[in-house]
Amino acid sequence: MPENDLETPGGRDISSLGFDSSGILRLEWARGIVIDAPNAQLAMDRVNAMCDGRPTPLLIDMATTESVSRAARAVFAKRCDASAIALLGASAVDRVLANFFLGVNSAPVPTRFFTDRDEAVRWLISQGHDGA
Repeated sequence: MPENDLETPGGRDISSLGFDSSGILRLEWARGIVIDAPNAQLAMDRVNAMCDGRPTPLLIDMATTESVSRAARAVFAKRCDASAIALLGASAVDRVLANFFLGVNSAPVPTRFFTDRDEAVRWLISQGHDGA
C-alpha cells in the first residue's frame, strides 16, 4: 500500500506514492494541487529513488489535480525510471489536462490517459511489465 508523503516542503503535495501488489508504482497527487516545477521535480526524484534504476510502470492519479504549470510539464517531459506512464483522471477537465500535456510535450516513454483504473493497469502490464 502506498505511503503518505511526509517530506514535501510546505505540505503534502503527494498524497501517496508506493508499489501495489502487482509491482506498479502508484503516485497520487494531493487534492486540488497546482503542480509547479519544484513539486514536479520532487515527484520525479522520489519516483526515481523508489525505482532504483529499474524501469517500472507508473500509474499517476491526477483526478484531483487543479492544474499543471508549463514549467512542470517541461520537468515531466524528461526521462525518468518509469517504463510506461498511465495518467488516471475522472473528468473531462482531467482529460483536457492530460491531452494538453501529451500534445505539447514529447513523453519520454509510452504514456496514455485513462478514466478506468483497471484499464490503466492492464495497459501498463501490456507494455512489458512482468510483475517483478
